[in-house]
Amino acid sequence: TELTTELTTELNARKKQYNYYRDQLLSFEEGEVEWKTLGELAENLDSKRKPITSGLREAGEIPYYGASGIVDYVKDYIFDGDFLLVSEDGANLLARNTPIAFSISGKTWVNNHAHVLKFETYAERRYVEYYLNSIDLTPYISGAAQPKLNKKNMESIRIPNPSPEEKERIVSILDKFHALTSSLSEGLPREIDLRQKQYEYYRDLLLSFPKPDTEAAA
Repeated sequence: TELTTELTTELNARKKQYNYYRDQLLSFEEGEVEWKTLGELAENLDSKRKPITSGLREAGEIPYYGASGIVDYVKDYIFDGDFLLVSEDGANLLARNTPIAFSISGKTWVNNHAHVLKFETYAERRYVEYYLNSIDLTPYISGAAQPKLNKKNMESIRIPNPSPEEKERIVSILDKFHALTSSLSEGLPREIDLRQKQYEYYRDLLLSFPKPDTEAAA
C-alpha cells in the first residue's frame, strides 16, 4: 500500500542519515590521531569460549551467542560482564546484513564462531564496535566459500585512537542516533502491521454488508 511504501522509505532515509553521520564522526586523517591495532586496544578472551552442539545444550535463560547474535538459551554461563563480540566466520562477514561487531552484557555463553573482546571502559568498547561496523573488513577476511576473520587478522585491524574524551563524545552522539534508528526500525514495521490490520478490518466490514438482492429476498 501507499502508506507502507511511505513508512519504509522514511525508515531507509533515517538509516542512511545515521550511517552518514557515523562515518563522518569516525573519519580521521592519517596524521590527525594516533592509530593502534585492535590487538593493542582490547583483551582477547577467545580461549575461554566453548561450543556446545545443539543436542547437548541444557535449556535455560542464559543467551548462547554465535557469529551473528543469540543462537539459543542455555542453563549455564562462561562470561559475566560487558564484552564485544566480533564475527569469526560466516557469509555475513561479507554480506554485512547484520552488524559483525555487537556488545553483550551480563551472564552469557559464547561459542567459537565469535571473538570475545574486553575493554577498559564503555566508551572504548562502543567506539570500537561502531568503528568495526563502519569499515570494509574484506582485506582481513580469508576464504571465499567460507569467509573467516581469524584472530591474527582481526587483531591487526588498524583503528584511529583519539583521546578518551573524544571517544566519549563520539559514542554519546552515536548512541543517541542508534537509539533513534532502532526505535524507528521497531516502531515503523509495527505501525505498518497495525495499518494493514485496520485496512483488512474495514475491508471485511464493507464486504460483509448484505447485498440488495439478499435484503429483498429476506
